[in-house]
Amino acid sequence: MIRLNYRDSRPIYEQIMDGLRRLVVSQVLKPGDKLPSVRELASQLAINPNTIQRAYRELEAQGYIYSIPGKGSFAAERAEVDQARVEKLLRRFDETVTELGFLGYSGEKLCQRIRKGGEDA
Repeated sequence: MIRLNYRDSRPIYEQIMDGLRRLVVSQVLKPGDKLPSVRELASQLAINPNTIQRAYRELEAQGYIYSIPGKGSFAAERAEVDQARVEKLLRRFDETVTELGFLGYSGEKLCQRIRKGGEDA
């Protein structure tokens, strides 16, 4: 489900967020699907439950999951991502496009890749 890379410079909670976000966006976790409890996921990943709680809290704030007290956390019906998340992704996209241009990757190749959904162009 979620794989952690201890050599990654990103904090563990961000890796967990990215993994869960991918599962929600790709609809591996369907809307309304129950996520593992904080304790359960912490046990599976052998990390502190506070780390899982932080990831869940941030994902809920971003609209990817919702919590029901006493019931657990669930994949959101629709990822209602706030504008700050969209802006962050667009900034990263712009930086990546700029660097690819510097490395000689043509705009046409990039457009082809986008049209194919990210597959190798």
